[in-house]
Amino acid sequence: MKMETAQRAKEKKGGGRRILALFLILLNISISPMVRVAAVEVKEPKLTSEAYVLMEGSTGEILCEKNATKQMRPASITKIMTLLLIFEAIENGKISLTDEVPVSEHAASMGGSQVYLEPYEKQPVEIMIKCICIASANDASVAMAEFLAGSEEGFVARMNERAAELGMENTHFINCYGLDTEGHYSCALDVAKMSRELIMKHPQISNYSTVWMDTFVHTTSRGQTEFGLTNTNKLIKTYQGITGLKTGSTELAKYCLSATARRDNMDLIAVVMAAPDTKSRFREAAELLNYGFANYQLYTFDFAETKLLDVPVKSGVKKEIALKPAATFSTLFGKEIKKDGVEISFTYEKNLFAPVEAGTPAGRAIFSYEGRELGGVDLVAAESVQKAKYSDVLFTVWKQYFGR
Repeated sequence: MKMETAQRAKEKKGGGRRILALFLILLNISISPMVRVAAVEVKEPKLTSEAYVLMEGSTGEILCEKNATKQMRPASITKIMTLLLIFEAIENGKISLTDEVPVSEHAASMGGSQVYLEPYEKQPVEIMIKCICIASANDASVAMAEFLAGSEEGFVARMNERAAELGMENTHFINCYGLDTEGHYSCALDVAKMSRELIMKHPQISNYSTVWMDTFVHTTSRGQTEFGLTNTNKLIKTYQGITGLKTGSTELAKYCLSATARRDNMDLIAVVMAAPDTKSRFREAAELLNYGFANYQLYTFDFAETKLLDVPVKSGVKKEIALKPAATFSTLFGKEIKKDGVEISFTYEKNLFAPVEAGTPAGRAIFSYEGRELGGVDLVAAESVQKAKYSDVLFTVWKQYFGR
């Protein structure tokens, strides 16, 4: 890490407008709502979509937006929440990719985009995920909802609960697939939030959302027939680093897209809603992604390369306890800022008394750039330490005097 002398740090305080603008971005201060300040003025894209958001995945920072919280019809990007709940159920061990999912008459009756599942047909969870991701299948979405919650209504209730947990304040789901229904709405910011949760917590989604073409086999009482799947996200074939994610369109919602991409270890999420036509949504999502990758870089600190001090524990069965970071540290910079200028300092708890539970905060790593604090990460106990009993104290004394 580059260390600044006190004199040099003092001189830089009067560095002029460029340095002031740089400090603003480091402090995450906005000149206009939800738009971060860059050290060099960069023009944001001017798009025709009624609403859009560009978000960085690791930090959740908003890089640019328009009508980000306006309640709108989300069409099939609704299925991002459906997929999130599916992958969470897999992670929690409630279901597996090989579980057979039955198709009810209700699920098979769905209109709109579908893969023509038949009543009483069964398909593995993984095939259902492919149908949802690649072909935006409404029938597969409902079949999975019923499989996970017993009914579509029960599943939709969980969708709304999860939306509240993610801070999606302008979202309310009526169904799990996105056909226009009164009271079914979301906004560009909320779509970005659930997209972020899906791609950052379950990156394996890209194994499905980036497939251009695939097939699966219908197996019914009439025999077996192969059905082709073609991805509705045209950026899969044209955009470098694309990782997904989901398209949507209805007559009322117009054309929507949540496009995700990864370059140089930075994940971007571009959400466009109510684009005037299908080509515009892909072009404008790509413009947003290009803007983000061209003007921002992600700084992430690797704690694995740093030795953290052990912290003394008073009245414990152990005298010291090892620490670990509670989380990684990431922040966004403009492209002109040098990452090696970031400084890190550590503070440690001096009066830590047993018992200490694993995960207890016992220090902090603080990051700064040219004298301005960027943020920090708690350092927590890597293990538990019990309070020493009288017998433990006697044993320690015995070892000190007679153990040799």
